[in-house]
Amino acid sequence: MKPAILVVTLVLLTACAAAPEQMEELEQARAQVQMLSQDPMASEAASRELSAARSSLQAAEDAFEQGDREAAAHFAYLASTQAQTGMARISEQQSRQQLAQAEAERNRVLLEARSREAEQARLAAEQQAQAAQAAKADRAEIQKKLEELKARPTERGMVLTLSDLLFDTSAAVLKPGAELTIDRIAEFLAQNPETRVIIEGHTDSRGSAEYNEELSLRRAEAVARALEARGIDPARIDAVGRGENYPVASNQSAAGQQRNRRVEVIFSDPSGRFAQGEPTGIRR
Repeated sequence: MKPAILVVTLVLLTACAAAPEQMEELEQARAQVQMLSQDPMASEAASRELSAARSSLQAAEDAFEQGDREAAAHFAYLASTQAQTGMARISEQQSRQQLAQAEAERNRVLLEARSREAEQARLAAEQQAQAAQAAKADRAEIQKKLEELKARPTERGMVLTLSDLLFDTSAAVLKPGAELTIDRIAEFLAQNPETRVIIEGHTDSRGSAEYNEELSLRRAEAVARALEARGIDPARIDAVGRGENYPVASNQSAAGQQRNRRVEVIFSDPSGRFAQGEPTGIRR
């Protein structure tokens, strides 16, 4: 062999001998340990697994350099397994964190919802209190106005009594002197559009019961028509004839008979309800 050819041959053989031999298990272990090392959560969630994987990988590297492939494969397997365990730990930690975040978000949403409900309940209570206060003030104002009309509180509600002097004897036509009283009642009803009235006619005991019932109803109707003529809705007015059945004084004297001959105007509460319910009796 020529010297030049011999030199080239020796160089090639030396290069081949110096080229590092690769091992698949070791390459895989290196990649997995590197992946674990680069994970930001490794030091927190998998510090022991990372340390063990690095030690096993170093042992595999040492065994491989010494030509002990069997030991290198064993330690590379350990390094891969430990790295995989570390990645699993990290995944578990991430899952727990996600669950904790989801629970925190759920609690936040629930707290906000409860806070909104509490605020709504507070506002509703305030509104109810304000409405109750306003209603109380309205009732007080209405009570004052009714008292100015000379109405008096009774178990039937506020009652205004119109004397027999508003009518001629045995007649059901209002005298001119009744105009002022009727005007004041109509003005009150116009100012309180939810208020209703029951107008009851009453007589003394002279005459037959049938006649007295008819006369008492006609007198109640006369007052009702006078209110309607002043713009009060007929649906707000009930006219009832009570006849001689509800005296307020003895019919044995002229003074008592005059007190019994009367028309009573019963006012509802501000919502249109009467203390003793809807009227009964002889009605128009």
